[in-house]
Amino acid sequence: MIKLIPTMLKYSGVTLKLSILAVFFGLMIAFIIALLTVAKTPVLSTFFKFYISFFRGTPLIAQLFCLYFGVIPIIRNIIQVDSFHAALIILSLASSAYMAESLRAAILSINKGQMEAANSIGMTYIQSMFYIILPQAIKVAIPTLFSSFINIVKDTSLVFAIGVKEMMAQAQLEGSSGYRYLEAYVCVLLVYWGITAIMGKFQKHLEIRLGSR
Repeated sequence: MIKLIPTMLKYSGVTLKLSILAVFFGLMIAFIIALLTVAKTPVLSTFFKFYISFFRGTPLIAQLFCLYFGVIPIIRNIIQVDSFHAALIILSLASSAYMAESLRAAILSINKGQMEAANSIGMTYIQSMFYIILPQAIKVAIPTLFSSFINIVKDTSLVFAIGVKEMMAQAQLEGSSGYRYLEAYVCVLLVYWGITAIMGKFQKHLEIRLGSR
């Protein structure tokens, strides 16, 4: 196990890269979905409700397989997508569905009078959201958003199933080479635990900082 941990840490870079990119793109998509859903935009609001229901109601592994083994072979002549980018697409889309619901609930928790007051002084919907509502809503949403961030890190353990060489894939390789599966998988558990523990500490620190303002 002592020999395996440095190897796991080496491949944790792929896990972290995939997680950070998925959080970034997922959060951007989630903001758009939340704003359009709260604004009750015709057609788009209905579409995003379906979008959220689909990604929250289906297994991530099935989504990965559907895209990588089902959709990508069909469009292979149009665009080339490798396993890493396929995993990034699904993780971003799936996480955006969860984060959009967190943001929507946080936005709706802010007193409606603040939006009405902003409109009364001539601010547009977008201005009211970005300058008044969202700064408050983000503070409310931080605990659930960080839970989504942590889940993304853990969900990256599934992407080895479509050929992404990250920690779980390396653990499978190391375990099969010497039939020491227990040691390999315990190493992976320890590394994931360490990463999520650090994220949990940062979450608490951020909540304290924001709560003091």
